[in-house]
Amino acid sequence: MASDTIPQILPAHEGNALARRGLMLILSSPSGAGKTTIARMLLEKDPHIRNSVSCTTRAPRPGEVDGRDYHFVSQDQFDRMADEGEFLEWAHVFGKSYGTPKAQVKSGLKAGQDYLFDIDWQGTQQLYQKLERDVVRVFLLPPSIDELRRRLTGRGTDSAEVIAARMERARSEISHWDGYDYVVVNDDIGHCFEKVKQILAAERLRRARQTGLIGFVRNLMEPDESAPGAP
Repeated sequence: MASDTIPQILPAHEGNALARRGLMLILSSPSGAGKTTIARMLLEKDPHIRNSVSCTTRAPRPGEVDGRDYHFVSQDQFDRMADEGEFLEWAHVFGKSYGTPKAQVKSGLKAGQDYLFDIDWQGTQQLYQKLERDVVRVFLLPPSIDELRRRLTGRGTDSAEVIAARMERARSEISHWDGYDYVVVNDDIGHCFEKVKQILAAERLRRARQTGLIGFVRNLMEPDESAPGAP
């Protein structure tokens, strides 16, 4: 049976774990393919990854909290932040603007904090161009176009015109699958989640992210002065 616990490399102050640089886990998919559900499951199960809180010009939805789900800003404020280079990435989606503030993310990565991004292929490209070594790109595909349409229709929240627009956009988004490091078919939410967990665990173990590894190995290679016959 698969465990609900994701293998972790803990921050350096916890036990004897090595210090490491954080990563940016990007989940992208067409609407209805499961990225929001997978993102929520990761945040619930893994205490060492944090949602990247984006700025948006859209209105809050029922239950959303400013500063937790999004930073809700006016279009004028958003445009000013974009002009002043305060975003790692930003895009216009369905007439609204979304952007990732960079100051907190960059300092968090240095301290070993992992961040989760639920963004589209355009935002992914922008993040990769700016912080390539920190980015892990995962694209989720639906098992079929018919199943994707069924999921969108089953929500019961969108008109037929909106669903048609989302389906058209989905085909465009799917065409960018080859710009990602990993591609996972979400034919079952539980199996898909397990695969994303495995990706996250493996990426945390990459040698390049182990900032404490060089010092640790050097200590292992020091002569053992307590050994018999040591000078």
